[in-house]
Amino acid sequence: MVSALVSVSVLASAGWTAWAGGGAGDDSGGGAGGGGGPAPPPGSAAPADPGAPAPGAPVPGPADPGAPVPAVGRAWPVGVRPPVLRGWEPPATVYGPGHRGVDLGASAGAPVRAVAAGRVLFAGRVAGRGVVSVALTNTGDPPLRTTYEPVRASVAEGEEVTAGEVVGTVEATGSHCTATCVHWGLLRGDTYLNPLSLLPPWLLHPGPSRLLPVLGVPPPRAGTSTGAGTGAGAGAMPPPR
Repeated sequence: MVSALVSVSVLASAGWTAWAGGGAGDDSGGGAGGGGGPAPPPGSAAPADPGAPAPGAPVPGPADPGAPVPAVGRAWPVGVRPPVLRGWEPPATVYGPGHRGVDLGASAGAPVRAVAAGRVLFAGRVAGRGVVSVALTNTGDPPLRTTYEPVRASVAEGEEVTAGEVVGTVEATGSHCTATCVHWGLLRGDTYLNPLSLLPPWLLHPGPSRLLPVLGVPPPRAGTSTGAGTGAGAGAMPPPR
């Protein structure tokens, strides 16, 4: 009984708002940013929310699932522009199938970074998987929470992290992907959101490369040539050999 209570407490602190039942991010299980728990059997009540207020306590208003997500992200969790192996698939109902996050391709041992500044809510293991959860700074009440797994944490609960700071490394096992990956989740209160919405357009969809001026080198004047030579035809490119 004690171990069950401890497990529920850990799940709640890691951002697991659905009742424990399966793998993170899959179509049926509940995980840190993963799939919500399977539907309760007919005629039975859903498990109590461990984060619910005590009887008689004031009940806070629910998070607005339609509220816009501020694009506060300044880095991808892994790599520069990692492949999205599976995207955000919001469920139709709380206990419905879906994919509550995105899976990013990454090699085992690769650094995992905080996408935005915040405070570490949880860093440890849940059901055998390494999980890191970060509450993002200045993102409302309740704040947005990002989750990363499977990750071997290099930070501790309560630490303040900056955007792009390493919070751990990708674990070789524990993901639900066919290849090594990081499941990245985003929540506000009990509501799962699309984590890609945290990234601004310049980071999510980088444009073509542009040539920038070199400091200290003036641009050529109009009508002048950069070629060498004197007399007629000076500056013309030599014919190909």
